[in-house]
Amino acid sequence: MKRVASLLLAAAMTAGLLTGCGGGSSSSSSSSSDFEGTITAAGSSALKPLVDEASKKFTEKYPNVSITVDAGGSGEGLKQVSEGTVTIGNSDVAAEDKLDADKAKELKDHQVAIVTMAPIVNKDIKQGGVDNLSKQQLIDIFTGKITNWKEVGGPDEDIVLVTRPSSSGTRATFEKYALDGNTEAENQSMETDDSGVLLKNVSDTKGAIGYVALSYLVDNDDVSTVSIDGVEPTLENTYSGDWKVWATEHMYTKGKGTKTDRAFIKYIVSDDFAKTTEKLGYGVVSKMQNLDH
Repeated sequence: MKRVASLLLAAAMTAGLLTGCGGGSSSSSSSSSDFEGTITAAGSSALKPLVDEASKKFTEKYPNVSITVDAGGSGEGLKQVSEGTVTIGNSDVAAEDKLDADKAKELKDHQVAIVTMAPIVNKDIKQGGVDNLSKQQLIDIFTGKITNWKEVGGPDEDIVLVTRPSSSGTRATFEKYALDGNTEAENQSMETDDSGVLLKNVSDTKGAIGYVALSYLVDNDDVSTVSIDGVEPTLENTYSGDWKVWATEHMYTKGKGTKTDRAFIKYIVSDDFAKTTEKLGYGVVSKMQNLDH
């Protein structure tokens, strides 16, 4: 009987030790040392606010990871990830639209969010009576056919285009869906692919019009948005399909990327980060009623 009791005690002690070891293993699997290294991302200025916020939260969780995020435009981001100078290329457009087919095939596409593009004007334009344009009026403004706001019911002011370079994915999206494929007129003196700079230029310049991602308009009333054919540029109208000027946001890696790259991208599309995604003005892919324009 004593022998049986001794055996049971030994078994219990062994089980306790195994449980303790198992608990230690579980704890280490979620420790801050799981991921380490450096992530460098560049490209889309429209996606940058989302990646900036995600990088803050991710590095708080995994302090051994360092993340650098730059803009420069979708084309530049795709070029850099293809060449290996960054680990992630952020883009508003598919890689095939900016790279040769062979280079595009080397990249892996991770679709992370929906971005809504909105036309914006200096506040004096809305105060002068323009808060809605027909699509044809918008096309005529951006292609230089309409040059004064009085032609669309606004004040007698010259229209000042604040434009983006041809490498911009935001420009590609706006031209395709807001301008029906027409090429916007050039304005070298007011051209920028920094959305923050563009926003300030429109805010500071009477008669100015440009376009930015909705994410740049969260808690910002320095400019006014313009509806197209009576539809406002909102996240709800994007989800429903009523607003057509939007794009899927991509984060590209060369091949499958590093373990840390993959973990960061997985975090961005996680349910835990989804509320932050919408709070920043981006759409969650799963909420789109239709992913075709």
